[in-house]
Amino acid sequence: MRRLLGAWAVGAMVAWGCGNTAEEPRTPGGDENPTRSEEPPPQAGQPPPVTEPPVTEPPAPVDPGPTEPPPVDPGPLDPGPTDPVVTEGPWPNEPVVNYSSRYGLGDVRAVAVDDAYNLWLLDGDRIGVLRPGDSSPRWTSGVGQAAPGFGPDKLALGSTVICGGSAGRAYVGYHTYELDSAFIYSPDGSNFPNYNDPDPTRFDPVRYQEYQKGDLDVVKLQPDGSVALETHLSRSARGNGPQDIGIRNTNDHHFDEDRSVLSCTRVMRGKHRGQVYIGTNHGVTRIQGTVYNSHRHPVWFKPKPDGGLTQMAGYTYALGIAPNGDVLIGNEWSIGVVTPSELLADWDKTSQTLNPEKLNSFLPEVNAEPEMDSWRGIQQTQDGLYYLASKEYGLWKMSIARRSEAHGTKVAGLPTDRLTSLAATDDGSLFIGTEGFGLWRMEGQKGVSHVEGIDGVVVKQLLYDPTVKPAMLYVLTNKGLTVLRGH
Repeated sequence: MRRLLGAWAVGAMVAWGCGNTAEEPRTPGGDENPTRSEEPPPQAGQPPPVTEPPVTEPPAPVDPGPTEPPPVDPGPLDPGPTDPVVTEGPWPNEPVVNYSSRYGLGDVRAVAVDDAYNLWLLDGDRIGVLRPGDSSPRWTSGVGQAAPGFGPDKLALGSTVICGGSAGRAYVGYHTYELDSAFIYSPDGSNFPNYNDPDPTRFDPVRYQEYQKGDLDVVKLQPDGSVALETHLSRSARGNGPQDIGIRNTNDHHFDEDRSVLSCTRVMRGKHRGQVYIGTNHGVTRIQGTVYNSHRHPVWFKPKPDGGLTQMAGYTYALGIAPNGDVLIGNEWSIGVVTPSELLADWDKTSQTLNPEKLNSFLPEVNAEPEMDSWRGIQQTQDGLYYLASKEYGLWKMSIARRSEAHGTKVAGLPTDRLTSLAATDDGSLFIGTEGFGLWRMEGQKGVSHVEGIDGVVVKQLLYDPTVKPAMLYVLTNKGLTVLRGH
């Protein structure tokens, strides 16, 4: 059953799971979700935000019987010590280093660091690795989803993000086009919601292959420094349907809602250290090793002319991990704060006991709920304050009044409202990436100031690694990669 949690508070409905629908999916390949035409127009260069069918509670699904595969055991949450001993690490201990100049990195789209401090680089269909001690990265092309090339008839339209993992492992995200309807028939042809009316003539093997598009590759570093595919992420944390069709809903494998990976972050310390969260075109998927749970999201509900509701789940470009381990989420409209479940298999469940939700709301001081706020960064600083960076509306300090209500105050002093990323560091600073004016820093409540020594004016990515001392802040710009140490 596709889970839904609905609660009315201060006139707003709160929901984190996916909505349900009593509407029967139409012929595969047809326009199965005409409500999409009601949504706000997409921003330039982005596909339209995702909507879901009307929200109603379906009858309980029929037990599929013993043919369903057993649940997948992802193993222990955190093998070994909770947090390793902090050392200086293998990279230069200098306050500011231009890695692109020193190591010949070139212009790349995204960077990541694994547990062995290998530096991973993503550039289109190429993955590069700079190992400690190397003078330049080793590049490998055409791995995994990139092997056939990119295009609408390929496995992906392009690569998007990269996240480090355990020693010698990384996660590479891709994007693809949206489906008119996320529902895909399995070979038995049973219909949602009861799945008790099998009709194999409904099955379309071509459409079934849509499951494989976009999503995420897990890649491994080889002894010679090259990169090889470990697996295309396909193992769901619960035994719900086939385990070889890429990322699909953990609570109902018939729905391929998470197709494009737009952001990623790794838990650097604490009991869930090493786990990875990815923001997608629909929500937030949680990953442990090579097993995933998809998904959770903050949403709002748009009234329809017929009196129904359409669940609005915006693209998730903003992800963060709070000092206490809470997951921070910002999509095109909404903001979420949730304490993650102990078990990976419970991540998509909307139980307030398993995944305590601290916030599912929007900032009324920025825009009305139906208008996009375009969040691109979300962090909590050491003093406990939350900050949000918008692509269009600047930097906001946020306070939580209750689960369904948040408020914001705009932070003054930045030269532009076009922001790209945020990083909160252990010294209490908040680093702010801008589009056109480089990197800025806010020290507590002292105001903002420009950070000197960074080559480039467009900050593409901020990556903070507190597992070394002095800590490292990777700043990727339109001119390359610079690393700051000591924050």
